[in-house]
Amino acid sequence: MDTRDAAAAIAEQPLWYHTIDVAPGVATPGWFDLRPIVDRIPWPDLTGKRCLDVATYDGFLAFELERRGAAEVWATDVASHEGWDWLPRVRALGPAKLAEMAGQKGRGFEIAAELLGSKVQRKFVNVYDLHPDDIGTFDVVVCGSLLLHLRDPMRALEAIRRVCHGVFLSIEQIDVISSVVLRRRPTMFVLGDRAQWAIPNASGHRQMLKVAGFDLISHTKPFAEPFGVGHPTFRRTPRWMLQRAFSGGIDGVPTAAVLCRP
Repeated sequence: MDTRDAAAAIAEQPLWYHTIDVAPGVATPGWFDLRPIVDRIPWPDLTGKRCLDVATYDGFLAFELERRGAAEVWATDVASHEGWDWLPRVRALGPAKLAEMAGQKGRGFEIAAELLGSKVQRKFVNVYDLHPDDIGTFDVVVCGSLLLHLRDPMRALEAIRRVCHGVFLSIEQIDVISSVVLRRRPTMFVLGDRAQWAIPNASGHRQMLKVAGFDLISHTKPFAEPFGVGHPTFRRTPRWMLQRAFSGGIDGVPTAAVLCRP
């Protein structure tokens, strides 16, 4: 497919969550751009491994697993916008609003996979329902930016542990201010915004994994996951400006990555 056809295919999708290079000089206009920070993630050896990307959305991490040499990659996600853990105050209107903004659930993944010639296998299953009887077990499981969207993140981590018999790479948004000020104390910052429940500080993220039954192998320092060209404008509050300062002056989401084993 030439670049004009790739650009036309991308334009069919009204909202892209991930920035993905799909052809020479052609990338999806994602809300978030993991390309500048992908090498800061503590990837395990993926050669010949069976891998899973949980809550894949447009598929950036799934395609990255494939690009880095995984023998087999699966990706899971909810089947519809109703499958999100919406907060009570927006539960009635949230799915319809998101459908209006984003279009058909999972269509971005399909377009990107076709453009890339990817062999990633996608299965619609809620993270809470992950089970070896349904999807098998995996050498490497990856999950990015999901826990803040869940009403019960500990239950989700327990389900992830059921299907992980190798290592788990958890890449999640953190509260960078309390990560710096309360570096050794696990804390949680309650958001309560649309489909965002709460985020931990970096210590809290690691503690959640320990409580869910994982043993830590390594972790990164906090870093910023940059906004992509498609990210909507937002109000820069004093708290946001402070977070930006702690994140190296980059407009993005404070993030930390942890590699662990069940």
